[in-house]
Amino acid sequence: MKILILGAGQVGTSVAENLVSEHNDITVIDTDGARLSVLQDRLDLRGLMGNGTHVSTLQEAGAADADLFISCVTADESNLVACKIAKKVFNVPRCIARVRSSEFLDHEELMAEDGFDVDHLICPERSVTRYIEKLVEIPEALQVVDFAGGRVCAVTVRAAAGSPLADQPIQTLRERLPGADVRIIAIFRNNRLVPPEGDTRIEPGDEVLFLANTRHVRQIIRELREGDKRVKRVMIAGGGNIGLRLARGISDQCDVKVIERNRRRCEFLATQLPSRSLILNGDATDENLLEDENVAEMDLFLALTSDDEDNIMSSLLAKRMGARRVIALIGRKSYGELMEGGRIDIAISPSEATIGELLRYVRRGDVVSVHRLRHGVTEALEAIAHGDAKSSKVVGRRIEDIGLPQGATIGAVVRQDEVLMAHHDTVIESDDHVIVFVAHQRLIAQVEKLFQVSATFF
Repeated sequence: MKILILGAGQVGTSVAENLVSEHNDITVIDTDGARLSVLQDRLDLRGLMGNGTHVSTLQEAGAADADLFISCVTADESNLVACKIAKKVFNVPRCIARVRSSEFLDHEELMAEDGFDVDHLICPERSVTRYIEKLVEIPEALQVVDFAGGRVCAVTVRAAAGSPLADQPIQTLRERLPGADVRIIAIFRNNRLVPPEGDTRIEPGDEVLFLANTRHVRQIIRELREGDKRVKRVMIAGGGNIGLRLARGISDQCDVKVIERNRRRCEFLATQLPSRSLILNGDATDENLLEDENVAEMDLFLALTSDDEDNIMSSLLAKRMGARRVIALIGRKSYGELMEGGRIDIAISPSEATIGELLRYVRRGDVVSVHRLRHGVTEALEAIAHGDAKSSKVVGRRIEDIGLPQGATIGAVVRQDEVLMAHHDTVIESDDHVIVFVAHQRLIAQVEKLFQVSATFF
């Protein structure tokens, strides 16, 4: 696939890293030559210096025969204009624009053919906010992602010493919860992937990734660790787009305090949030401010500014002062991997939270959702099976007969309102939502082909 990416910033770089490994022909456009040079040295792609809202630049980039155009520069307006040019002038089949303003998200009619003509919008701030809201809802989890409209969840939990499953083989879970719809997908031990077999023992400190019917998630978590108290008191450092979205989303069930350095932004936040939310003008790395605002009584402290170092420092300070749990937004992948699991409970990468939303539109076949799990170690796809036994490679076949590549696993099948944990003899039917986990990105193309129907189906 020939892909043009406008913008070599954090999101654009992350997109390029993920797609270049799948043997796509990628060109990245940016006005910063030094940034492009670094990208070209690291990745097998072409860099083009220029303004992506100019017809001549897109022509030089090869837009005339591109399959996909992704615009993710900082300015929403530039992304929308670039997509319009790519579609109108060069007839690019699919155009995706990154936007930050909710104004565009709330008025998707503007993206129609007679408007900006954008096929899909992605919003990193919205993706990160949804990601965090799940962690607020299930405070014991390190990661929570939904499938099939919320009927199935993939949850990662760190096993605790003294829990019922600590030092026990995986098969013990089925014996303890015979009626629960659950499957353990992976175990991460000391940052290494441990293949889960029936006799594999779960050790304290292991990160256990399981797939389960959403109704049974709480039961399963209690087998791995003691349930945490419900999150009621939250302190947010940073009142930017993410901080505002999150505060607005959780203010009904939590007491929220927002610390924002910019006074004018504080005044704006006060007009956007309920009166019961407290807006504080100050620096979240100020120990005296945190002490005055009783950070030690917080169930959750979230560092959501645009500065990695500030987020790390304020999170470490909040944890040392007694905050029960801290989450930091950290853009640099190496920083996040270094800090998570120590004094910082969870490090969230904005690009990783966003990439799944974008990959959904890049994947072939009818892919409903894509999620990157545990810092990209594994990827989960929710694909819809179409066709019949003649036109499809999966419909009408038992899972053991499908011919999945080694390293790919079907975790569950959702058939209307019924959740079926996958077994070797489970038969896939047309319109089933099939949740597939792959251990390596290079396997993605093979899995996608399985869910593509032949031309005779149409």
